[in-house]
Amino acid sequence: MNRRLFVTAGTAALAALGLVRRAAAQSTPASAGPAAPALLEDLVAASRILADQGVVDGYGHVSVRHDRDPNRYLMSRSLAPALVTAADIMEWDLDSVPVDLRGRIGFIERFIHGEIYKARPDVKAVVHNHSPSVIPFSVTTAPLQPLYHMSAFLGGGVPVFDIKTAAGESTDMLVRNPALGRALAQTLGAKPVALMRGHGAVVVGDSVQIAVFRSIYTEMNAKLQAQAMALGGPVTYLDPEEARKAAANVGGTISRPWELWKQKALGK
Repeated sequence: MNRRLFVTAGTAALAALGLVRRAAAQSTPASAGPAAPALLEDLVAASRILADQGVVDGYGHVSVRHDRDPNRYLMSRSLAPALVTAADIMEWDLDSVPVDLRGRIGFIERFIHGEIYKARPDVKAVVHNHSPSVIPFSVTTAPLQPLYHMSAFLGGGVPVFDIKTAAGESTDMLVRNPALGRALAQTLGAKPVALMRGHGAVVVGDSVQIAVFRSIYTEMNAKLQAQAMALGGPVTYLDPEEARKAAANVGGTISRPWELWKQKALGK
């Protein structure tokens, strides 16, 4: 190759590289700005609480909608929930594209969060967990129902998401793309909880405290319901009016267990 051709080829390569870099920069969503410190503190506490209460282990994640922009959400990098700190929190748009990746790895199933936030403007926090006691209810015909007043929020029914039906074929059971995230959000509908067949659950709330509360008591209800069913005979569940009244009453007291859970989880 002569000098002129070499220079021309080199210039074209640099120009192409510049185009790639500009396209990447244009596709990176703009930040909504720094989130309120209290929101970050609560998000970190939520991860630690869920681990301390046995709802998550090395897997699972919780997110909150950004307080400055409803089209952004905050969630940690891919990390065991009990280890999350404020430095691990990342900002995402609702397509689950990171604002500033900086070499960090995000959760494969981040699309659960982004697609639910798109579908549910009322939702301010999302928890995805593999809560052990709920798994049997995701793979049998026994519906998860509110057994006591602390789980009254389950009174409207708990749908089950079947990823094989949504995908049209067998998968690795992970919600690893927007289409599966949208299908899960559709299954959840207006409910606070949906089970995921052979996988776990997704729990939402209009605050991170409520989403954590519901996650903990969904696990507890599943455990108690299995125990009650094992005793034999009919089980008496909350009727719709009992569930409505109990949910309204308990809903106003969530700050009480939240502060206890937070102190225990962060004090370790």
